[in-house]
Amino acid sequence: MSRPKKYSDIDFRPPQEIADLAAKGLELRKQHGRGGTEVGVARARDLKNRENLSPETIERMVSYFARHEVDKKATDFGNDEDPSAGYVAWLLWGGDPGREWAERVKEQMEEKDAAAE
Repeated sequence: MSRPKKYSDIDFRPPQEIADLAAKGLELRKQHGRGGTEVGVARARDLKNRENLSPETIERMVSYFARHEVDKKATDFGNDEDPSAGYVAWLLWGGDPGREWAERVKEQMEEKDAAAE
């Protein structure tokens, strides 16, 4: 995956904590048969494997979390025994740590973009 040189000092590899939450989301989806789309499953696999993500993927993650914040209000969000579909999907994208990490990486990208202007 080629990345602009201006981003060369930004780490696009998800931390282990995010990989673990994505793996948990995949397992809960398998156990309960709900939560997430094929895109979410693909994202979880990349996160679980700690793949270096593209700048576009980081932006998609930030957008996902902004759109799906409301899912956290659902009954059984956070219930590992009988999880809501939204909870499973949230985990597939790395959970709260995934959101914080993606936002932090996006901020770093924006700083580099501004400095390059």
